Amino acid sequence: MQRISITLDDPLVEDFEAFLKTHGYTNRSEAMRDLIRARLEREELDRSPDGPCIANLTYIYNHHERELATRLTRSQHHQHDLAVATLHVHLDHDFCMETVVLRGPAARVRAFADAVIAQPGVRHGRLSVMPVRIIAADHPHGDASTGEPHTHVQPIV
Repeated sequence: MQRISITLDDPLVEDFEAFLKTHGYTNRSEAMRDLIRARLEREELDRSPDGPCIANLTYIYNHHERELATRLTRSQHHQHDLAVATLHVHLDHDFCMETVVLRGPAARVRAFADAVIAQPGVRHGRLSVMPVRIIAADHPHGDASTGEPHTHVQPIV
């Protein structure tokens, strides 16, 4: 890790200190690292809109809406290469929240999320996307004595 120093105008320092307090940071360096990572991730997604990513799609829906639960499940099955896992939470007698973990090309992930959020009856849809790099590997895991070809997913920054 390298130490760097920066110079900021007083009003920006005051805003940064307020940001630290609001978000519970006890360390300026950690806050700066997070802010820099967030900016670099956005730039990577802009530069490579079809690059690999992992994402989290969360939405709320009324499971009594006509065939909505079936349509949502069907959309995940049709895109099973993108939809890694789903967490389903019953909020009350009517509403459910689902969180879908997605992995794949960013453009396809965004298109899938847009299609889900656009379904009549889906509310409060949010997508969080993080660019990643896919690394080919063939080392052993667990008790295996030989490695099978597989991939690792790592954050870009």
